Amino acid sequence: MDLAVGSTNPVKRRATERALTKAGVEATVAAVAVDSGVPEQPRGAAETARGARTRARNALAGHDLGVGIEGGVDDETPIEGLALVMYAAVTDGDRTELAAGPALRLPARIADRVRDGAELGPVMDETLDTSGLKKRAGAAGALTGGATDRTEALSTAVAGALGPFVTERY
Repeated sequence: MDLAVGSTNPVKRRATERALTKAGVEATVAAVAVDSGVPEQPRGAAETARGARTRARNALAGHDLGVGIEGGVDDETPIEGLALVMYAAVTDGDRTELAAGPALRLPARIADRVRDGAELGPVMDETLDTSGLKKRAGAAGALTGGATDRTEALSTAVAGALGPFVTERY
């Protein structure tokens, strides 16, 4: 199987590879730069999911499956406060499957800045005095004390969206 992930972020590629490995699926995974069709910082579940679907469709060209992964923030989850949310979409061109990863409450000092229009990645880097956190452990890793990380969290979303394509249970 030949897949393309609609992003050149190495975390998104590793998340896809991890989901495939856990599912026992042998595949090659290409990382391709595509437009998400949503702002750099998606807001709300609908916009974040739309970004994942758009990335998957835009990544598909010449591959068996296109994978789109998008992280965003959402004030309208059952979690009190602003939450980090993540979605993954997988498409074969005929159908598109969508799944979500974990959602995590953002600390107030970070949430306030993101609500004011800042992008989460740079706010996390500034707050933690790091650089490129979203290409490593991500907010998920920092906010869980390393109990999970961005790759694992996104891998969960990819696994859910990939399931209907790699099992006969659907």
